[in-house]
Amino acid sequence: MTVKNELYQLADKINADPVHIKDEKNRVFQVDLEESGPIQIFLKDGKVIVEEGAPHQSEVTLKLSEKNFSKLLKGDLNTTIAFMTGSLKVDGKMGLALKLQEIVNNYQ
Repeated sequence: MTVKNELYQLADKINADPVHIKDEKNRVFQVDLEESGPIQIFLKDGKVIVEEGAPHQSEVTLKLSEKNFSKLLKGDLNTTIAFMTGSLKVDGKMGLALKLQEIVNNYQ
């Protein structure tokens, strides 16, 4: 399974039970994958929308490999170590990067 498919499955899981995102403002998270380019995760009106490319202005961008993004989606990536070793780069609001990790972890 590709990391993009993993992300779409997670979005379906979140949308089936949006309890952990219902109070979130409309937000755009961008993930720049080293191998395949940008994907945006858009929280809007209590739903998650995944879009390939970068059609929206993002508030935070995470740059990492597909392997590490897959680990993040599964809750297996230590983001602090990844950030400190340079395998995860964050542009924008660091607090939102942590919020994205929290949302992902809530659905594991």
